[in-house]
Formats: sequence, C-alpha cells, structure tokens
Amino acid sequence: VPLTNLFTVVLRENTELAAESLSSLPLPPKKLIGNMEREFIAERQKGLQAYLDVITTHHILSNCELVKKFLDPNSYSVNYTEIALQHVSMFFRSEPKWEVVEPLKDIGWRIRKKYFLMKIKNQPKERLMLSWADLGPDKYLSDKDLQYAVKLLSSCSHPYIYKITFATANESSALVIRPFSEKGTLKDLIYKAKPKDPFLKKYCNPKKIQGLELQQIKTYGRQILEVLKFLHEKGFPYGHLHSANVMLDGDTCKLLDLENSLLGLPSFYRSYFSQFRKINTLEGVDVHCFGHLLYEMTYGRPPDTIPVDSFPPAPSVFVVSVLESILTCEAMKNGMPTVSRLLQMPLFSDVLLTNSEKPQFKIPTKLKEALKTSKECTEKRLTEEQKLIHQHRRLTRAQSHHGSEEEKKKRKILARKKSKRSAYESGEEHSAKYSNSNNSGNYSEKSLLLHSYVNVFVVAVVFCLKRSRVTISLHINIGLPKPSTTAMVQINQGLKNIVSGRFFSCLI
Repeated sequence: VPLTNLFTVVLRENTELAAESLSSLPLPPKKLIGNMEREFIAERQKGLQAYLDVITTHHILSNCELVKKFLDPNSYSVNYTEIALQHVSMFFRSEPKWEVVEPLKDIGWRIRKKYFLMKIKNQPKERLMLSWADLGPDKYLSDKDLQYAVKLLSSCSHPYIYKITFATANESSALVIRPFSEKGTLKDLIYKAKPKDPFLKKYCNPKKIQGLELQQIKTYGRQILEVLKFLHEKGFPYGHLHSANVMLDGDTCKLLDLENSLLGLPSFYRSYFSQFRKINTLEGVDVHCFGHLLYEMTYGRPPDTIPVDSFPPAPSVFVVSVLESILTCEAMKNGMPTVSRLLQMPLFSDVLLTNSEKPQFKIPTKLKEALKTSKECTEKRLTEEQKLIHQHRRLTRAQSHHGSEEEKKKRKILARKKSKRSAYESGEEHSAKYSNSNNSGNYSEKSLLLHSYVNVFVVAVVFCLKRSRVTISLHINIGLPKPSTTAMVQINQGLKNIVSGRFFSCLI
C-alpha cells in the first residue's frame, strides 16, 4: 500500500501546502529495490505506523476526505459533489431567480457538505453562498418537522446570528442560502487566510501563529456566550460551535450553521468531548467547544491535547481562569460550567455590548416539543458512544498492561514456581501411594497366613478337648477378615493332619 504517498496526494489536491507540511511528518525511510532484510522491513513497518498515527490523530487531516477514502474506501465511495449538483439543479428549476457563479471547492471540512457561490439574476453584484448537506446520524425530527424547522431559520433575528436568506429541506438533505462575506470567519482572521481557499490549505499548516488582542478576545467571547445563552433559553440545540462557524461582520461575531443540529450532523469537536462522560448534554457540548474557540483566539492555534495540563502565557490571568474551568482534567471530571457562570467571570462580566437589536425567534409549542425529544435522543446516543469508548479504553489499558515486558517476566516467574510446586507435590503423592500399596500387600499376606494357623490351632484345641470328654465353649475373635478360598484349602489340609496325628508330631 503506497501509504507514504497519502499525505503528498492530500497536499497536491489542496494546492501547494508544500515542503513545510511534509517536513513536519515522520516519513519512514525510503525502500531500496530488492531490500528484503528482516531488520529493514521491521524498521519500515514501525515508521509507517508512526506516520499513520500522526495523520489519524491530527484533527484536520483525520477528517480529510482523501484520508478517509484511503483508510475506508467502501464507506466513502459516493461522489457527494455530483449528488449536491443534482439537488441544486432540481432546486433551480423551482427557483429560477438564483444562478450559480462557481463551486467553492473544499472550503469546509465536511465530506457530505458542499458550497457554491451564488447570485440573484436581477442583482448580479450581490454574492451569496449556498450550502448543501446530507442528513446525519442524529436526525431525529420527522420529515415534516424538519422541513418546518429549517424554513423557520430564515425568520430568526439576532445581533449575533448570521442572517439566512433562504432555507429548505426534504427527506434526504437540506439547502441553505446566506450572504457571502469577503472578510470570512473568525478562523480566517486568526489564521490570516482567504475565505475561498480550501479548508486544508487555510488551517492545516499556518505560516504564522498569533492570537488575538485581549479586547478582541473579551468582546468576541462575550458575544458568542450571549447567543449561546439565547439559544439554550429557546430550547434550540446547537452543538456546532467552532471558529469557522463564527462569521465576522465588522467588530461583531455572528453564529453560522444553526441548521446543522436539525439535520443531525456530527460536531467538529465530537472526537474530543465523546471521550469524557461528564460532557453529556448539548449545553455542555457548547461550553466545551467554547473552550476550544477561546484557546484558539488566545494562542492562535488549537490545543495540542485535551485535557490541557498547563497553559502558555496569556494576555490576562482571567483568560487562563476561564480555560482552566473548561479544558483541564479537573473540569472534565467535574463537568462543564454553565454559560451563565462563564458570563459572570471577570473576563466577560465588564464587557459592554453596544448592539441594540432585539432578538426574535418564535418557535411554536409543538415544534419545541419535537426539538426537545430530538435533543434527548442526540444526548442519549452521545452517552452510549461515550460508554463504548470508556469500555474500549479500559480493555486497551488492560491489554497493554498484561502485554508489557515487566508483566511477562512476572508471569514467567510465577509459572516456574507453580511448575516446581506441582512437580514436588506429585512426587510426594506418588511416593505415598507406593508405600501404602506395599504395606497393604504385606498385611494381606501375613494376615491370611496368621488367620489360617489360628483357625487350625483352634480346631485342634477343640478336637483335643472333645477327646478328653471335657465340654468347653471357646470363642476367639481377633478381628481378622474372612479367609479366602486358598486359606480354606490350607485349613482343610491342617484338619486332615490333625486327624491323622501329624499336627502334634510336627509340633513335637
């Protein structure tokens, strides 16, 4: 398998990520033609495994379509670009006022979500962005409720939610149109990227890592928390917060992709929070994702690992205080703080919001109940997944422990001791059986002979006494076993000898 070409293909497909990205990967040594030595093959296998581990543990690379197709070609054989074009074409038949300008290839991280640059025919200078997405594994709304909820999104008005121009859904997918922003998202600002570039090129290997200024962190963080609080109070599940889902409009952050939770799509950070059983609600998921976003705004890059043991120097101790309440090991064990609790922390409590737009988002009671049920089903699936991951990690730890060299040595020592003890005990048992069998045989022979002579002697005494006409009752019980046939033959012979007088002559 040409594994070493995998990342090279990924880079070429996503325009010149170049030697900087390649140099950061642990590429295994090149294979010389005909080199089949055992040591070289073993070394190369280890190198390939390390190379694959780096790719699969890299959050952006592991979600890349080419990587997924390479590792699991059967599950990712469908061409979703063609499917998206078919659905968009059908949509244009019923809505002829829209027109596609160009496809925005790979600007997002999802495999089953495609983007197109749009325009209105009678307003050719205005640019819009169309997104098409397939339904995900957490779609629990009925088709009727889904279509109604998606259409309702265009009526949502909030200063920190990005406006939706048009939205529709059917039994298999959804299509949303919103204004296209040349400034891009919060992630584009952090990484100094161009909005139209492919996702992998923009964010996989940034040339310069630099966080935002403290005032930007405070203002953007407060705005995002305010909109999360609004959605939680409305009973509208979100669960898809990350810096690429936050659009910038001047100094204002506006949330994107509210439709994702309705469609049942997986979260960008699901591979992180699914490992921690205390993060088991969508509110907790939003807070955990906010921790990732705050770290990225502060340091200009995502955290290397979760949980975070220690934080680099930050523009303010208040920033670190918020991060510690969300991303540390203790926070994962105790659970996430609420959005209201975060708003009360010193980092955000003194931020003044100048936007006076009144939020409006009316959700009918019947749809609220359906959204509540869908939310509960989503959280239940998350809990079950977390349980399976926890069991798998316990099993892996046990296997790793028992497979360690130290444990193997301990088991060998115990096996030797047990083998020696068993051999010693079996030897003693064999000796005891042998001794008992010998003693038993001698006892049988002696007792038989003694039994014979005693019986003969008793008969002789009785015979002699009768001859002297003395009546004596004699009873002897010496507790010996009943004589065998051979003994009886010997007794009969003894009686004959007594009768013929030979017994007493033998005694004399």
